[in-house]
Amino acid sequence: MDLKSEILYEHSRRQVDKIAGWIGRDKGRFKELMNLFLHGEYRVTQRSAWIISACSQRHPELITPWLKSMLDKSEEPGVHIAVKRNVLRILEEIEIPKSLLGAVITRCFNDLASEDAAIAVRVYAMEIILRASVQEPDLRNELRQTIEQMLPHGGPAIQSRARHVLKKLARLPTV
Repeated sequence: MDLKSEILYEHSRRQVDKIAGWIGRDKGRFKELMNLFLHGEYRVTQRSAWIISACSQRHPELITPWLKSMLDKSEEPGVHIAVKRNVLRILEEIEIPKSLLGAVITRCFNDLASEDAAIAVRVYAMEIILRASVQEPDLRNELRQTIEQMLPHGGPAIQSRARHVLKKLARLPTV
């Protein structure tokens, strides 16, 4: 399969599933996808982000060696919002290595506090911090305060997820 051509052929769930199925557990094929994501032109990077997310859901073990590079890519100026969104979607679903946890949490708090961040980015950021607070209870108060500050100004999707996260936080043991 000519991966780049397939990525550019069509932007659809069907195409994402087709490519992710072809990659499967194959580390070489996944590396090819990651190289296109990290070094491809704008449209290839954008579209490959969704495919990486699908691969990560099916085979999370493939993603761990690439997490730092993915985080760096998602922070590049002018990167498509799909890149940021899909990187956070992946981080929401996996165990974040301790070596990256501080950087991920800092980024998530920044995204959460930013009124310019996309709704999905802010929602994923909340969930990532919530999950991390299970192992790092000191994050709970800061997350609660951040959510309470943004709650009155957030749109319906933000408010809904914020209330959901606050309920989960309330159920966690106090520190």
